[in-house]
Amino acid sequence: MWERERKKFLEDIRKKSIKELEELLDELKMELLRLRFKKQVQGLDNPMEIRKVKRNIARVLTVIREKQLRGEQ
Repeated sequence: MWERERKKFLEDIRKKSIKELEELLDELKMELLRLRFKKQVQGLDNPMEIRKVKRNIARVLTVIREKQLRGEQ
């Protein structure tokens, strides 16, 4: 199940422009910050959420870099 989610996420981000990816990156960073605060204050139901968000951030950064190297806008 997670494999399908990951592939779907990658397909979606590869279709977006660099500007859209940067906006998504900001959203993911805010989500990570929110999860970290929640973990400290009340604990998380699923601590793996932090790991998923961090990996999604890395995926977005990778796609942004790929697009920059290809010269895309």
